Amino acid sequence: MPAGMDESGGPQLQRRLGVFQATALNMANMVGVGPFITIPLIMGHMAGPQVIVGWALGLIVALADSMVWCELGAAMPGSGGTYHYLREVFRPWRWGRILPFLFIWQFIFSGPLEVASGCIGIVNYLNEVWPTNWVPLLVREDVKLLSIAGKLTASFAAGFAVLLLYRRIQSVGKLTVALWIAMVVTVVIVIGTCAVAFDPALAFAFPPGAFSFDGKFGLALGGALGIAMYDFLGYYDICYLGEEVRDPARTIPAAVVVSVFAVAAIYTGINVGLLGVLPVDKIKASNAVVSDLVGVVWGAKWALRAVTWLIILTAFASVFALLLGYSRIPFAAARDGYFFRIFADLHPEGFPRFSLLVLGVVTMVACWFPFETVLTALLTSRILAQFVCQIAAVVVARRARPDIARPFRMWLYPFPCAVALVGWLYVFGASGWKAITYGLSTVALGVAVYFIAANWSRRPQ
Repeated sequence: MPAGMDESGGPQLQRRLGVFQATALNMANMVGVGPFITIPLIMGHMAGPQVIVGWALGLIVALADSMVWCELGAAMPGSGGTYHYLREVFRPWRWGRILPFLFIWQFIFSGPLEVASGCIGIVNYLNEVWPTNWVPLLVREDVKLLSIAGKLTASFAAGFAVLLLYRRIQSVGKLTVALWIAMVVTVVIVIGTCAVAFDPALAFAFPPGAFSFDGKFGLALGGALGIAMYDFLGYYDICYLGEEVRDPARTIPAAVVVSVFAVAAIYTGINVGLLGVLPVDKIKASNAVVSDLVGVVWGAKWALRAVTWLIILTAFASVFALLLGYSRIPFAAARDGYFFRIFADLHPEGFPRFSLLVLGVVTMVACWFPFETVLTALLTSRILAQFVCQIAAVVVARRARPDIARPFRMWLYPFPCAVALVGWLYVFGASGWKAITYGLSTVALGVAVYFIAANWSRRPQ
């Protein structure tokens, strides 16, 4: 049978991604533009060096949750990630069908929002290098909202990523590595710039009452943890492409764990470095904090422009990686009869073209929402229907599904499950009543739609 063809002679997904490409994909997704635009936001919660506590707690939760992804991804390496795991683990129970449906339902709300956040970040930094006469059209400094021109530019970035992804997976793997290299170069330059002008006294100048450990501190830490987890999101991106991974039992756990530790080191270097160069108030007020850093340290306009363009490229790498992984989710669900059949359409080169195009269009629309709204909405809509359900899936699989082979077993089970669960619920609870209401409403509406659709399908035709 020719490579890339199924039994009927049609195209199929191909296992072409190895450990290096998988790790590059995860890291490009994780770093992207996240820390370069969220550092001012996280400083708004914990203004000072104590912000590192938020990042450290984020590392603990991300590492614990990565164990969940490693065990499920190695055991069931199929397209769709969470959807695939929930469907397989809860298959024996009739009520179990609702869980994969709820994941697909929330994904419609959260997936494009996450991709759009990277596109919005691109525009924030593009404002630093765009010709002067166009600057006022891109960002309104008074309210920090994108103008019409800015929103169109963000949408264009999403569309361009779709264009690059509209090709076979071998070519996509090469592009992923190239974008990862650009990300690594950017991070090295940023951390190196911080090192040139680093002042330890400034970096570790804790304000009075930095660690009060009261209710106010708890809420601030929860808000900081939420932003940290947004920046860590993506350590599992390769799991969405499980059907295109070589030796998934080894590749997926290696890529996930290495990505978490590598990116944690990067975030620590960037945060401590920035605190040692720029005053906290300047960081909090910045729209493009790394461009401000380069301007203070090097002064030269060419240096500022060069680094800013690298950050834009790094942000685009994240958009690219997210669209690549997320386009496989509706495809997998449609192929199994859980979603509209047209999403199961594969291009002759072996990629889900309709799913990719639809996700790209929805992302382009999501680019028109404010960044902070996008960030909060994507987290609260995802925590319950994805991360909490996956933790339950690991426990159920171990206790009630001995037929599912587990080539990778999480370390210190069930401790990572408990840590991840508490961490995600902490983020959810500290998100504020509007965000909590949004997250609960998304799940409740999904349950209602599921039962309405189920009753409708039973009606005589």
